[in-house]
Amino acid sequence: MVFFRLFSHFPLPILYLFSDWLYLVARFIIGYRKGVIDENLRFAFPEKTAKERKKIRNQFYRNFSDSIAETIKLLTISDAELKKRFILIDNHLPERTVKSGQSAIMTAGHLFNWEMAIQAIAQQSAVTTETVYLQLNNRFFNQLLLKIRTRFNGVLTEKKEFLKSMATLKCQPRIIQLASDQRPPLSLKRYRREFMGRPALFFEGAEVLAKKMALPVYFGSVTKVKRGYYYLEFHNIAMPPYHDSPSHSITDAFCKILEENIRNQPDLYLWSHKRWKV
Repeated sequence: MVFFRLFSHFPLPILYLFSDWLYLVARFIIGYRKGVIDENLRFAFPEKTAKERKKIRNQFYRNFSDSIAETIKLLTISDAELKKRFILIDNHLPERTVKSGQSAIMTAGHLFNWEMAIQAIAQQSAVTTETVYLQLNNRFFNQLLLKIRTRFNGVLTEKKEFLKSMATLKCQPRIIQLASDQRPPLSLKRYRREFMGRPALFFEGAEVLAKKMALPVYFGSVTKVKRGYYYLEFHNIAMPPYHDSPSHSITDAFCKILEENIRNQPDLYLWSHKRWKV
């Protein structure tokens, strides 16, 4: 932990030299999950040539290695630098909901750099933000991410513990951040639908929570402007009442806008994940 903290004091341009080295290792030496990435891209973009998909894969490696350097930097990044590097657009939408006395759900996908997004929302929101996370098996890296994700006073709640705290959503309104594109475990009820060209399984936590407690749902679309600079724009994708809403309507709306976000900048998505294993 001490090593990472000391390392994070270097300015990002220096940390990007480390990222450049990681990029070369991932792309040319070990070919990090190359088969998984190529298969995912082939299904997602059948209209593109092999050369075009290879370009996306190589730029994915660049964004992947940059995200590691940027995440390390989050251990010590200043308020001013984070605000400069990660800009929020229309964040008044969920804030207005919370200020009116109602919690709001914020959904997102795994687009780089989602760790910076979590911190930027916690830092720049005028209301309480709570991120629901899944505990990592590696204790060291789990503790490291806990340190990073709570730097700007955001509340961090493990998934199992969140189920116990749901009763407080009405008396303690807040923005609840959920990564809604993770592949659900076999033990959970899952929804199967087409996503980026082939069937995928989704856990409908946001849908169930929103409809049970009549909460509005927002999505954060990410754009990378240039190396180390991003903006996230909030979109309202569902609003109560949900009495006449068909089953899976919120999950379908989430998937539709997430696909749009991915197609706008495909190299930002986490293609190395075995997302489509059903």
